[in-house]
This record gives sequence, structure tokens and C-alpha cells, in this order.
Amino acid sequence: MSRPLAVICLAAGLGKRTRVSTPKVLLPLCGRSLAGTALRAVRELEPARVVVVLHHQMERVQAALQKELEGVFARVDYVDQGAPRGTGHAVQVGMQALAGFVGDVLVIYGDCPLMTGETLRELCELRGDAPCSALTAYPEDINGLGRILRDDQGRFVGIREQRDCSPEELAIDEVNCGFYCFDSEALRPALARLQPNNAQGEYYLTDCIADFVAGGAELPTLEALDATEAQGVNSLADLAMAQAIMQERILLQHLDNGVLIVDPGATWIDHDVEIGADTVIQPATVIGKGCRIGRGCEVGPFAHLRQGTVLEDGAALGNFVEAKKAHLGAGAKAKHLTYLGDATVGAKANIGCGTITANYDGVHKHPTQIGAGAFIGSGTVLCAPATVGAGAMTAAGAVVKPGTSIPDGELWLGVPARFLRRRGGGEGKQEA
Repeated sequence: MSRPLAVICLAAGLGKRTRVSTPKVLLPLCGRSLAGTALRAVRELEPARVVVVLHHQMERVQAALQKELEGVFARVDYVDQGAPRGTGHAVQVGMQALAGFVGDVLVIYGDCPLMTGETLRELCELRGDAPCSALTAYPEDINGLGRILRDDQGRFVGIREQRDCSPEELAIDEVNCGFYCFDSEALRPALARLQPNNAQGEYYLTDCIADFVAGGAELPTLEALDATEAQGVNSLADLAMAQAIMQERILLQHLDNGVLIVDPGATWIDHDVEIGADTVIQPATVIGKGCRIGRGCEVGPFAHLRQGTVLEDGAALGNFVEAKKAHLGAGAKAKHLTYLGDATVGAKANIGCGTITANYDGVHKHPTQIGAGAFIGSGTVLCAPATVGAGAMTAAGAVVKPGTSIPDGELWLGVPARFLRRRGGGEGKQEA
């Protein structure tokens, strides 16, 4: 970007149509919130300033976004719109936080998570010396959307909200996406001249377009090649459709990187997941955000990898295995009916069917350490904190008490588990 860029994200809406207590902009989408996803789309544009306009449950939304966006932007300002009085009013409040800023002002929306950085960059570059550039589209369903008005020469001359359209204007199939790049110095006086001259008594940001045209400006428009990028989320049905679109994008990216996803239609992978080439993802697998999977691994079917799980090269998690903050070393395997929580598993260790790391004592979570080459027998319960040394073994059905440390190379069995002998021969004295 040749000019300094500021971003104003409008996220003050109530979201009544979702019928849930969660603020609409915090609804989950593939491991991120709607607003967090929308804001990450502008990260690659390297904005100098980011302003988020809030109101409904502001403290909750701000706290969540601050946590989610930590490290994404150097600075994010959160401002309260007060009683919402339209998009023009929201941008007026956002511009107050940008006092003294000169450059491009990009307006985005916290409930439009499918917009891409590539399209937004093109919209900003298109503005040139004009006071504004606008994004338009030709979606299949135009109901409820503002119509793009053009003169006889096809020049963009205005936007009419559907509720204010004449019958002729309702027939227009080019619609306003609501994304704009403004010249900050042209936007400020245009915002100051806004009047609530409409049926809703609101300040429309679209009236700035009419203001620019009345002043003799020619405004460029960019047609979104994929109309779904501008799709907003107003209901849980909209959220489900957005999830399907975003999930397809994520899966295609992993496929392009050499990950063999056996059945993409039965696989769920969140944002912020790393998977190495030659890894096979079997059907009915769920991989949460923040997981890292190396090369040549196998995951699933019916596996659930939760946040913080790491699989080094060649590791495997199989049928009905759940892992949470688990780290499996290279070649380690847990193939069946197992829960690994807060566990570190050494290279080439084998976790038998039905093993559980009982990591929660009702108050705190505790870690389990399993050494390289260890063999955990089927049905073992490892009550954390517990340590199993390198090359050690538990017999089937063993229950390892909290605080136990099994030395390298020893075989333990029973309830509670106790020493039997060293692996590879040699009887040992049993301990009560």
C-alpha cells in the first residue's frame, strides 16, 4: 500500500435474529470469532490504525477481541458508538478516533467474515485520486440489499437502500456490498454533512456517495468476483452457510499443501492448524485451532485433536482418540479408544487401546509424561501427575496412582500398579 491505511470495523450491532446470548460478532467460525476473522483479512494490508466500533455488550466483545487479536496488530482502538443511528453515525464515531490521520480509510464489518485481504487490497488500490471506491456484486439473492445506481453512461452515481427503492430500482441486480475505501480528507466533511433524511431516521454512509457525486467526482467500483465474500451473518442459518464456505477454503489449502484428506465432506479443520505433507486425515476427524501435525502422520477416523496438540513426523492418532494439549513424538502411536490430555508421549511410544490420562482432579489439570519407546497396555489409567520412563511398560488394566514415577525399562501391573520386573527378563521384587 502506497498510502497510510486505517481500518474501521463496524461491530456494534445487537444481532437479534441469532436468538442467542452471545454477541453476534463473537459467534464462532472455524476456531475464530466472526469479528476476529473479518479483522484478520486486513492484516496483510498492514494498516497503520485499526478502530473497532462497538456498543452491544461492549466490554465482553472488547475483552474477547483483545485476547483473540493479541500479536495480530500493533494497536487496536475500541470505541463505543452509543445508541446506534446507522452506518454513517458509526463511521463518524470511528473517525473521531482517527483524528489527525491522513490516508485511506477502509470500512469493513464484524459480521462479514468471508471477505479476503486480496479483494480489500484491490479495492484500496482502485481508489486512486477519487474520494471513494466501492465494492459491488451480482449475488443470486439480492433481497434486502442496497442497489447500485448508474447513469446512462454506466457511471456509478449512488446507492439506494432497498426499503427506499422505487419499483424500477428494485429490479437492479447489481448490489452494494458495503465495503468502501475512502480518502480521509474527503470523508470527514462528507460525514459532517450527513442528514437522517430517510424512513428510519438514520445516518446512511451511502449518502456520502451522493455527496461526492454531487460535487462532480467520478467514483470507481470493484465487482467482487465471488459474491459470497461480502455475505453477512445475521442468523444462525447464515452462520452455518459461512462455516461451510470457510471450511472449504481451509480444506483446499491443506490439500494444496500435500495433505491427503480422504473425505473432505466429513472432516473439520479449524483456522491456525499446521499439517505437513504426506499426512493422511481419515474421515470424521475434527482438528481444532492451534494444532500442529508433522509430515507422514495419520489421524482418524473419528479422532478429535483439541487446541495445543502436536504430532511430530510419523505419529498416529486413530479411531476414537481424543487429544488435548498432547505432544506425541516422532512415530508415537495411539490407535484406538484413547484420551490423552496434558500428556507428553516420547518417540515411538505405543499407547494401547482404552488408555486414559486422568489429568483432572476436580480442581486442577496435571501432566503425564510417557517416555520414548514406552508401551502402555490396553485399558491403562494414568492418574496425573504421573511419569512412565523410556522403554517402560504397563500391563493391561493397570491403574497408575497420582504422583507415581515408573523408572525406565520397568514393567508395572495391577490396581494400583506396582513393579513386577524389568522388561526383557529378570524377576523383581513386587512392591505393595
